Amino acid sequence: MTDTLELTVQHPRPGLAIAMVAGDVDLHTADTLRRDASTLIEGGCPQLVLDLSRVGFFDSAGLSALIGLWHAAQAQGGALGLAEVPDRLMRMLTLTGLDTILTVHATTAEALTAMADSPATSTGPHDSISRASSGDGTGERTGMHRPA
Repeated sequence: MTDTLELTVQHPRPGLAIAMVAGDVDLHTADTLRRDASTLIEGGCPQLVLDLSRVGFFDSAGLSALIGLWHAAQAQGGALGLAEVPDRLMRMLTLTGLDTILTVHATTAEALTAMADSPATSTGPHDSISRASSGDGTGERTGMHRPA
């Protein structure tokens, strides 16, 4: 387990964000996930897809963070989608019954299709922000990328 959690965020269209989560989501990092993803939701992206393909470990604190994010998205009139969920986490979601509340998609592309009311209409570039956060709640922006 590590004390570092990294979120790489993309905004494919207004109101929708994709956050790729990398690292372990546990007692030390779950609050970071909840805080950073809640900031996205409350900051104008009530539709959030969490790509969990790069998550190595996920415990009950992480499950609690997912429930909190689901509530935050619902409160903003949005939705939380999970994509690329590792087998171990999927078993946890099934055992706890959370798979009946949280929407799980096989791929990020499938999640985007399900959440999209209409295709992205922006003509400008979309930002991609990487943020590495440590378990103590501190974080630093590690890069900003604007596609050509």
